[in-house]
Order: sequence, then C-alpha cells, then structure tokens
Amino acid sequence: MNRSFVKTAPVLFGFFVMGFCDVVGIATSYVKQDFGLNETLAGFIPSMVFVWFLLLAVPAAIAMNRIGRKRMVQASNLVTIVGMMIPFVEYNLATCMTAFVLLGIGNTMLQVSLNPLLTNVVKGDALTSSLTAGQVVKAVSSFCGPFIAALATNALGNWQYLFPIFAAVTLLSAAWLLATPIEEEPAGEEQTSVGAVARLLGDPWIRTLFFGIFFVVGVDVGTNTVAPKLLIERAGMAVEQAGYASSVYFVCRTIGAFIGAILLVKMSDAKYFRLHIAAALAALAALVVVEGTAAMLVLVGAIGFFCSSIFSVIYAAAMKHRPERANEISGLMIMGVCGGAVIPPLMGAMADATGSQVGSLLVIGCSMLYLGFCALKLGRR
Repeated sequence: MNRSFVKTAPVLFGFFVMGFCDVVGIATSYVKQDFGLNETLAGFIPSMVFVWFLLLAVPAAIAMNRIGRKRMVQASNLVTIVGMMIPFVEYNLATCMTAFVLLGIGNTMLQVSLNPLLTNVVKGDALTSSLTAGQVVKAVSSFCGPFIAALATNALGNWQYLFPIFAAVTLLSAAWLLATPIEEEPAGEEQTSVGAVARLLGDPWIRTLFFGIFFVVGVDVGTNTVAPKLLIERAGMAVEQAGYASSVYFVCRTIGAFIGAILLVKMSDAKYFRLHIAAALAALAALVVVEGTAAMLVLVGAIGFFCSSIFSVIYAAAMKHRPERANEISGLMIMGVCGGAVIPPLMGAMADATGSQVGSLLVIGCSMLYLGFCALKLGRR
C-alpha cells in the first residue's frame, strides 16, 4: 500500500496544477483594474485560457498516444512554468495575455493526460475514489487561488507575485513526478482522429450533450468570473476583498461534488440533473435582484453547489450512449470545455450593453436554460 501511495501522490498533486486555470476568474478583475479595460475586453481574458480546449484537446490526445501519458504531463508542466514566468519578468497587457494563453495550452494538455495517467498507478475499485480525490485536489487549488492573489498583494506588495508562486508549485509537481517511476502501456499510433470526433457530432444526442458540456463549463467559469465583480459593483469592495467570492463559489462546489457522489448512487442521473438545475436557476434569479453582501455570497455558493456534479452527469450520459467510441467521445467532451472561452466575452458585452453585471447574469441564465433542456431530454431517454 505504501508503494502504491508513493506512485499515486505525485499524480494526484498534478490536479493542484490543473486547478490553476480557475484563477482566471479573479485575475480578470485585477487585469481589468490595472489596464483600465472595459467589460467587453475583460470578458476575453478567460477566453485566452479556455479556447485551447477546443483547438488542442484532440491533437493532444493523438500526441499522447505517441509519446506517452507521463511525458505529456511533463510537457504540460513545462508550458505552464514558462507561461507563469513571462508576466513576472515584464508586466503589461500583452505579457498577461501570453501567460493566460500558455496556461490554457498547458492545462488542456494536462487534462487530456493526467486522468489516464492515474489509471496506470491505481487499479480496480480504488480508481473511482482516486479520480474523485483528484477533483477534490483541483477544487482546493481553485479555492486557494484568490487567497494566494490576496496574500501576494498584502504580504509581497503586488498580486503579480501569484505568477512565480504558481510557477514554483508547477516545478515542484514536475520534479516529484520525474522522480517517480510509472509503468505505462507501450506508446502507439491509434484510435483517436479529428475526423472521427467530428463525425460523432452527427449523432443528435451526442451533439446535445456536447453543448451541455459547453454551457455547464460556461456557467462555471462565468459565475467564477462575475462573483467578485458583483461585490465590487454592488458592495463597493476592493478587488482584494471581492476575490473571496470566488473562493466561496469553489468551496460550495467542492461540498456539492461530495454530496452529489452520494446522491447519484441512490437517485437517477436524470432526476438529479432536473432538481439541481432548477435550484441553480432559482438561485441565479435571486442573484439578479439582491444587494446585500451576505445574500450575494450565499447565492453564488448555491450556484456552485447545485451545478457541481452536472458536468459528470452529462459526461457519463455521453459515454453510456456510445461506449464503443469512448476515446473519441472523451476527446469531444473535453473540447466542449471551450464554453469557458465563449461565455465570458458574451457576458462582458452584455454587461457593457446593460451598464451592470445584470447583463452577465442574463447570459449565465440562458446557459442554464439550455442545461434545463438537456435535463428534460435525459429524463425522456
């Protein structure tokens, strides 16, 4: 058991690096303030991270088949380290955007390769619990991001020190994994192709679920991004304090994932999906009108709680629909994560058009309505 832990621990620690992409929520507020961006331009910052899931998920899977899972994880670590050091060396809008681009590329490579790598060190019944543990580690990382940014501001004098801190943690992860021998299957030239993935979109149910992934990730990134902006706009908070709203969101999302794992054993996926998306819509509707800081934090947390396991439900439905095409479907669902690149710019444009963050919440609401449509279709199936 001890030998198993020695191999599992560095892989699980890689999920902490995976959570770095969620720092884009609070980073958007800092960059917007530092460079005087309007909401429309600021809305494109998350796109710099999440558009790469659309462009690189399948090519990364193909490359992983050739070079192996561990090497792909290490390549992702290298890209992330370089990206995190660039704005620390020279801080301007261009270097910040470059950092977010490299963070997105590295994170895409990591998400494609880290879960499969875990299957090389954990077998049998322990695999599900280990995958869950990895998601918890990722959620803890997401939760810590705003606190690290605030610590960098208060203790070191500038939030930009977040970048070298992330680079150092990624370097630690890479060194730990490098020192850990992991046996993999022989690399080969197999299975996944861009054409095979594209053809799957011709299946109406797979297409519906793909856009379900697209919109649930859009809701996730959008809520993470808008939460601190609501406190800045309605409560007059400074960026450093408002960033805690993102941490509230991630804490509630983590708790929701734990409880969801228990509920989904006893409740059908469709019933869970319907009840939770309805509750999330109700929380969002209330968030449009409330003004109090505590009420806003409670409602942001509620959205994180109720949406926490929807990604898993949609992903599982896709895998069950065409189990013989599991590799291609997995690549397609990871491509759907690009919803995190599309929804925030729409939120920014709507916020500028309406003159408040209500416009952003309306975009999130439309995304949730599509998820409600998915829940009803899943129930009928």
